[in-house]
Amino acid sequence: MSCSKRMDSSYTSDLLKNHSNTCSCGCGLKALHTKDQQDEKSPNPKPLGERELVEFLTEEIVAERKAQKVKTLPGEVEGFKVQGDGAEVVLTKQLKDEIVRITFNVNHTVDTEDFGDEAQQEKQEFSEMRSKPQFEVDLVRGDTTLGFTCSFLQDQPSASADEYNDIFGIDEVTLYKGEWSDKVYAVAGDVLDGYLYDLLMNLLEEKGISNDFVQKLSDFSTAYEHTAYINMLEGISKFTIGKQ
Repeated sequence: MSCSKRMDSSYTSDLLKNHSNTCSCGCGLKALHTKDQQDEKSPNPKPLGERELVEFLTEEIVAERKAQKVKTLPGEVEGFKVQGDGAEVVLTKQLKDEIVRITFNVNHTVDTEDFGDEAQQEKQEFSEMRSKPQFEVDLVRGDTTLGFTCSFLQDQPSASADEYNDIFGIDEVTLYKGEWSDKVYAVAGDVLDGYLYDLLMNLLEEKGISNDFVQKLSDFSTAYEHTAYINMLEGISKFTIGKQ
């Protein structure tokens, strides 16, 4: 993901100001060229592109860490234990006779908050990036699993004082024994009977999957994804300078 989506547009101009000493070519990166000349005298000089990449990543990592709202990821989210493995996250909670398991992947889940009004969007140069992943909810009793695929609703109508609007919905429902496979039957949420759909949403809420929880899931996913992004930047920097 490009830094232009994550950082304020003023960041680029600030970066150039940090190298305000103009060189003979007029690019404004005198410090970089001086470093290039020093590197060229070394026995195994790095290509120019790699040196520029490492210098930019150094600045970018510092800026991203400054923008990081959550420095240490919590071990629990609303009573669910957290286990992360790369881009995948699993949240689990043990109830009396069942396990509630939520699984999601943070890849390609980040976008800017939708402000609705186009005029307001134009004025908003920098909006917060939020992760809103599709997520699987499994209610496991013995060897039987009632599974839901859920996602954040794109169009959320404003609720009046006496209305309650969900911020997520059921995309798919399935029921199976043992391990899931492609042979397992599943039904799309939008073809379910309306009353049955509401009852299933109520069931999820009773298991802790409420609007409030899903909002907190998005908060955690946003922080988790941002940490993964910074780790990737650091990994690219180490890879470029030859430190594996």
